[in-house]
Amino acid sequence: MEGFWNMICGGDSGCSGTGGEPFCYDFKLMKDPSTCINHLLTIFFDVLLLIMMSLVMIHKCLSEPVRGLLRVERLPKLQLVSAITSGSLGMLHLCIGIWVFEEKLRKTHSVLPLNWWLLEFFQGFTWMLISLTQSFQLKQISRAWLWVFSILVIFVSGIFCALSISYAFSSRELSLKVALDVLSFPGAALLLLCTYKTCKSEDTDREIDESLYAPLNTKFNEVDPVSYVTAFAKAGFFSRMSFWWLNPLMKRGQERTLQDEDMPRLREPERAERCYFFFEDQLNRQKQKDRSSSRSSILWAIVSCHKREILISGFFALLKVLSLSSCPVILNAFVLVSEDNGSFKYEGHVLAISLFFIKIIESLSQRQWYFRSRLVGMKVKSLLTAAIYKKQLRLSNAARLVHSGGEIMSYVTVDSYRVGEFPFWFHQTWTTILQLCIALVILVRAVGLATIASLVVIVLTVLFNAPIAKLQHKFMSKLLRAQDERLKASSEALVNVKVLKFYAWEIHFKNAIESLRNVELKWLSSVLLQKGYNVIIFWSAPMFVSAATFVACYFLKVPLHANNLFTFVATLRLVQYPIATIPDVIGVVIQANIAFTRIVNFLDAPELQREKVRNMCFDEKLKGTILINSAEFSWEGNASKPTLRNINLNVSPGKKIAICGEVGSGKSTLLAAILGEVPNTKGNIEVYGKFAYVSQTAWIQRGTIQENILFGSALDVQRYQETLHRSSLVKDLELFPHGDLTEIGERGVNLSGGQKQRIQLARALYQNADVYLLDDPFSAVDAHTATNLINEYIFEGLTGKTVLLVTHQVDFLPAFDSVLLMSDGKSLQAAPYHNLLTSSQEFQDLVNAHKETAGSDRLVDVTSSQRHSNSGREIIQSFKQEQFKALNGDELIKQEERERGYKGLKPYLQYLNQSRGYIYFSVGTLSFLMFVICQIIQNSWMAANVDNPHVGTLQLILVYLLIGLGSVIFLTIRSFLVVALGVQSSKSLFSQLMNSLFRAPMFFYDSTPLGRILSRVSADLSILDLDIPFNLTFAVGSSMCCYADLLVLTAITWQVLFISIPMVYVVIRLQRHYYACAKEFMRMDGTTKSSVANHVAETVAGSMTIRAFAGQDRFIRKNLDLIDANASPFFHSFSSNEWLIQQLETVYAIVLAATTLCMVMLPTGTLTSGFIGMALSYGFSLNDSLVYSIRSQCILENYIVSVERLNQYMHIPSEAREVTEENRPPVNWPAAGKVEIQDLQIRYRPGGPLVLHGITCTFEGGHKIGIVGRTGSGKSTLMGALFRLVEPAGGKIVVDGIDISSIGLHDLRSSIGIIPQDPTLFIGTVRYNLDPLSQHSDQEIWEVLGKCQLRESVQDKGGLDSSVVEDGSNWSTGQRQLFCLGRALLRRSRILVLDEATASIDNATDLILQKTIKSEFADCTVITVAHRIPTVMNCTMVLGINEGMLAEYDEPMKLMKRERSLFRQLVKEYWSHFQSAESHWKL
Repeated sequence: MEGFWNMICGGDSGCSGTGGEPFCYDFKLMKDPSTCINHLLTIFFDVLLLIMMSLVMIHKCLSEPVRGLLRVERLPKLQLVSAITSGSLGMLHLCIGIWVFEEKLRKTHSVLPLNWWLLEFFQGFTWMLISLTQSFQLKQISRAWLWVFSILVIFVSGIFCALSISYAFSSRELSLKVALDVLSFPGAALLLLCTYKTCKSEDTDREIDESLYAPLNTKFNEVDPVSYVTAFAKAGFFSRMSFWWLNPLMKRGQERTLQDEDMPRLREPERAERCYFFFEDQLNRQKQKDRSSSRSSILWAIVSCHKREILISGFFALLKVLSLSSCPVILNAFVLVSEDNGSFKYEGHVLAISLFFIKIIESLSQRQWYFRSRLVGMKVKSLLTAAIYKKQLRLSNAARLVHSGGEIMSYVTVDSYRVGEFPFWFHQTWTTILQLCIALVILVRAVGLATIASLVVIVLTVLFNAPIAKLQHKFMSKLLRAQDERLKASSEALVNVKVLKFYAWEIHFKNAIESLRNVELKWLSSVLLQKGYNVIIFWSAPMFVSAATFVACYFLKVPLHANNLFTFVATLRLVQYPIATIPDVIGVVIQANIAFTRIVNFLDAPELQREKVRNMCFDEKLKGTILINSAEFSWEGNASKPTLRNINLNVSPGKKIAICGEVGSGKSTLLAAILGEVPNTKGNIEVYGKFAYVSQTAWIQRGTIQENILFGSALDVQRYQETLHRSSLVKDLELFPHGDLTEIGERGVNLSGGQKQRIQLARALYQNADVYLLDDPFSAVDAHTATNLINEYIFEGLTGKTVLLVTHQVDFLPAFDSVLLMSDGKSLQAAPYHNLLTSSQEFQDLVNAHKETAGSDRLVDVTSSQRHSNSGREIIQSFKQEQFKALNGDELIKQEERERGYKGLKPYLQYLNQSRGYIYFSVGTLSFLMFVICQIIQNSWMAANVDNPHVGTLQLILVYLLIGLGSVIFLTIRSFLVVALGVQSSKSLFSQLMNSLFRAPMFFYDSTPLGRILSRVSADLSILDLDIPFNLTFAVGSSMCCYADLLVLTAITWQVLFISIPMVYVVIRLQRHYYACAKEFMRMDGTTKSSVANHVAETVAGSMTIRAFAGQDRFIRKNLDLIDANASPFFHSFSSNEWLIQQLETVYAIVLAATTLCMVMLPTGTLTSGFIGMALSYGFSLNDSLVYSIRSQCILENYIVSVERLNQYMHIPSEAREVTEENRPPVNWPAAGKVEIQDLQIRYRPGGPLVLHGITCTFEGGHKIGIVGRTGSGKSTLMGALFRLVEPAGGKIVVDGIDISSIGLHDLRSSIGIIPQDPTLFIGTVRYNLDPLSQHSDQEIWEVLGKCQLRESVQDKGGLDSSVVEDGSNWSTGQRQLFCLGRALLRRSRILVLDEATASIDNATDLILQKTIKSEFADCTVITVAHRIPTVMNCTMVLGINEGMLAEYDEPMKLMKRERSLFRQLVKEYWSHFQSAESHWKL
């Protein structure tokens, strides 16, 4: 054994410490790479690898003798690089082995001992064989062998590399063997990476092969037709690590402004559908495990969905912290080298090169940490948005009282965003703690026991922050609640802005919103102040820590020298930025916690239990059957407070049932109960078949008419044409510019009320359902159209279908199989018309009331001779009410505008140009500049005097402390100025936005989807409030720190300027390259965010209709697509941030390496060790300051887009002045109520078509004017002109001698009363809805309620303080119209406009109201627009409008005598179906 050992190792066994034994087992020898035992182990490992590879290759050659391993195919780039690296290592080892072999022969004439040259030969052959294997196709080698081989190589190479580095540091020697061991590790890592990529490629190929053999009849729509997917989906490892996959898109953005079509789709794992369904699956599993807390279940479900990404990003975060923490150790070694205490000759060069690689590793790890965390946050936001949307489709009515539409919008736009921000900051919590712990360890080695002082100050800082964090949580909760209240009020006002303009209530509602905003600003200032305190505490903490430590060093007699002092300073500077982000982390955690709690509460809200109502029907005979037996229903779900009582209904398939009753009797609630919208608290209800539903208030989607009718169904041309015909839409479509492809604005703004209802009817008919529930759809159409619909739609189109029709039009009742009479929430009786007429006194009263309103003697006398004349179908349908979309194919709803290109400082100046913002910002910036200068002076004082014998330690520390205290003062001033800037700018911008929105003309609201406005007053305003103020100052401050660090570096080692100047140019070019794309990414993010908000708002409004048609899945799919469309620009935005910072960090690593090399190459003594330590401490912190600076700038650039978006709506062309001081009307104006219309021409926009064509007529004071015309003829437009909702294009309107265009809008609108077509109630109380300006006493209000037939209903619900919920949904539509009448009675204007005012109330109530109006407004001018002809028969004058032109204007009796009178035709049409009903009454 000894002879063998001598042959291998000679006399140098490395066992000299063991008595000269030739062989020993001391593990310490393993650390020395030059020992023989180490060589033998390496040779053994190489022989093992050689045998393994040889056997594998021989086996493959024998099994595939024809092809063998030599496939001539192009190698992947990574495999090629790995093969070249392995080959180079092999050649290097062989060359060294040959050189050692020759040297031994030359010097000793012997090849013994064998260890050195034999080792190099084996190492060389092993690496050459690895390279040869990689040069072939690795796919031909077994996957198992590949993994075993690769893992073995990386494991052994890693061990030898670690041992060699450890030995080099401990022995302070750098040998050739150490260098080779270190170089071998990257080669082994490349081999492992190649193995991973090869196996992954095999899986992909297998999937492709399997798909090629898939059946050809696979559904095509399962394959995404859009192939333009983000390059990230196919990016390799290096591309993902370096973000090179983003280069083509960045290049395209540099060449031209990016458009929506340039934005690639997300890859599959990031899409909302995948994220949401995975979350839903995990949530169900969590709920099965733990039923105690929904909050914890949702939280752990989210964590389970993303645990892999969280762990990977956590690994990169750990790697970043470790690489960063090694910098002070290198600084200490560098200072020792500068003092000629180096370990070996070229230690400085090695340290400089090592520093470069460490900084590259730090950069790569931090970029991946941030990128992957952002990716998780984006996915969390997407799945929460999807969950909120799906939940609101299932929300119960009781829950809707708690979670209003405005609050749901806030959950989607604000809260999901805040929760999505948390994953980015999650790792910052524990990495900061870890970094502080590592820093403390380094400090212990630098200053010993004085570190205790550092620890005490850090602990005190954290403890002092605890109560501040609690206060911040409290203030943040109150801020979000105040924000909800303001959003609810803003949403309500903006939705009903037309009503506010009619009543001249804009100023009051704007002031109410601003008062809510003031409450919000109060809490906002508290939140920002708490954040300011945190900034002061944590930014000044390093100074207090260093001062306390230096004082401790003085008392503990710990010597301060350049090496330990600047190791300490560098360590503190490295943790300064993590510490500085603690306020941000605390803020984000608090905001995310509150937002998450709100979302969880919403997701836990009660849902509709519709499955208790609708039964799946497999028996064709049962389809259309409705069975209700002794049932009670309650909107609140409370059995003690039933809304409907004792409901009994048995409807056979194919029957036609009419439901009638007085206002508020529960007719609409009964339909809702059948749909499953109202909880069933008692009895049974069974419904068989498919529903179709037409709501009383029309719900129209934004889109084409065809899309609204099809409602997701496939187009069947024949059925579609029949649907249009039976819905009386054919003539209307002929007048639209693009027929049924004409786009409808949001809420159907460019349609008349009748057109909206007929589109709803067409939608229902096209669905070919079994049960049709129609909630008074004929009240909005004229008599002729109603008759056509009854005959062709109800009795022909719905033959064999079950129909339940709610109606107040008694004329139609005899034709129905049965009539259900309701009163006070109960079904009194259901029977055929004749039976009910004889058996029910209540029904007789209802019919008699109709006879009294409809069958007046004047009407019968005039029309009796023409009962069977032509119905006037030849009259062409007139121009619709708001046909301003029509000309030249212009679209009503334009694509949302966004800024284009890089706007420079413009949005920043817009933000700062608010309430002395420039002063706050300038003084704050100057204060922070002084803070930075003080820090430089502090460290310069230390660097210059730490080794100065003439400056005592106490003096050194005291001067340092005084300068530090001065810097804290400047920091405090900066923080308070930032708070003032944020609050004042937010207040000013919001005020301007509200002024602009409330002064905007109606055309703006007709052509702008509500979601665009709401996304600005919610998400954009939230960013403006909470994010921009401190981020603006952080961006400026961190840039100052970055330039200060660079200045210190170049001041100490000016030679680095030769590299720094070109690098600064490169940085500027990179930033310009970035900004060209980043701005467009965020602008697209803003516009697509508005699309999501639009869809949510639209769905909230029409959720009942969507559920009735079982369209939830389709709407959910559309929502998921919109979420993806929004997520894509956001994804590419934060990816581009990391792309930019990674390039800049590479530049920084080059500058830092160049600086250290300059220091190494300068003659000894050129720089003192103190200034070298100071330069390096600033050099190390330069990376953090650069990253923090660029990240702050990138985030700010993204946030400032919100200012751009707000600014777009701050300069809307406004209406005329509210008050014209020089031309105010008299106080009692109008006194007579005379209205003169002179050649009035109306168009809704410049260049648009005329809607009213030169109307001229006079309404005498005190006259009762009836305005008639077919649906969409321009009747309501004329009324809008009277209120100046649109300014005349020609002509004028004169009221009591005053041209209404010459006075202010408020004076005009507040002087005219109106009962609008759409009855609107606001959230609040009954008193507030009748008298929001508090101008009347309770007694006056009660008197008005009595006249409106509402006294009993209001008393039953709790009096004047009884609540009115969102949209007034706890009051029936008829009751809402009565409230509108009450407003008119309270105002008592000399001119009253009734715009279809009694369309939704029963005849008995209508009769009472007509008498009330006649008596209360006897001496007033009453202008009535009505479809019910009897309503205008008693008018003084009747104005007929046809196609926007004056058809006739005369007394009704005179018009009836004219042969071709429009009014005469309308009366005959009405009389024809009234007489058919009368014949039934006489039976």
